[in-house]
Amino acid sequence: MLVAPSILSADFGKLSLEVGSICEAGCDYVHVDVMDGHFVPNLTMGPLVVQAVKKAATKPLDIHLMVQNNPFFVDLFAPLEPEFLSFHIEEEKHLHRLIQQTRKHGIRPAVALNPHTDESLLEYILSDIDMVLVMSVNPGFGGQKFIPSALEKIRRLKERIERRNPSCLIEVDGGVSDQNIHALKEAGVDMVVAGSYLFGSPDYRAAIASLRV
Repeated sequence: MLVAPSILSADFGKLSLEVGSICEAGCDYVHVDVMDGHFVPNLTMGPLVVQAVKKAATKPLDIHLMVQNNPFFVDLFAPLEPEFLSFHIEEEKHLHRLIQQTRKHGIRPAVALNPHTDESLLEYILSDIDMVLVMSVNPGFGGQKFIPSALEKIRRLKERIERRNPSCLIEVDGGVSDQNIHALKEAGVDMVVAGSYLFGSPDYRAAIASLRV
C-alpha cells in the first residue's frame, strides 16, 4: 500500500518540519489539498504555500484540486511539478480536454469522485487517466469518519479498471486508519491518503507502517 500523508492535518506553524518528518518516516507521496472556498466550503493553500511544501519534501507531490475553474488551477500548479494532479468530475464539463492539458505539463492526471458520484461516469475516460481518487468522506475538511459505502464503490471500480486500464491506480481519501486499511486493500486500493490519523500519532513512522498492508 502506498501512503500519502495529507498536510491539511499538519501543524502549519512548522509546516516545513512536518513535511520533512513524514518524508523521513517513509511516506510515498505528500498529499496536498487545494480548496477554493467555492467547490467546497473551505479555503486552504495557494501556490506559494505549496512551493514551500515542495522545497521541504523529498517525496513527490500528489495535489488534489477541490476547486471551480479546473483549467486555471492546473496551469497555476503545474510549475510545481506534482506527480499526480486530481480534479473532480463533478465540476468539469470537458474532462477529456483537461486530462490532455494535464499531460502536456508532464503530470499524471487523476479524477476524483465525491461519495455520491457513481464510478460508471468514468467508463469512457479510464483509459486516459493514471489514477482515480475515491473520496470516502465529503470533501472540504479533515478528521471526518469513513463512509462505509465507499468500499462497494471501490470494488466495482476495480473491476471496471481491470477491464479498461489495469495500470490505473485507486487512491482513497477520508477517514483512513489501521481500523479499515485491510478492508481497503482487499477492495483493491493502491494508495491511501491519511491526515488526522497520521499527524495525530506521536510516531509518524509507526503510523505509516501500520498502513503498509
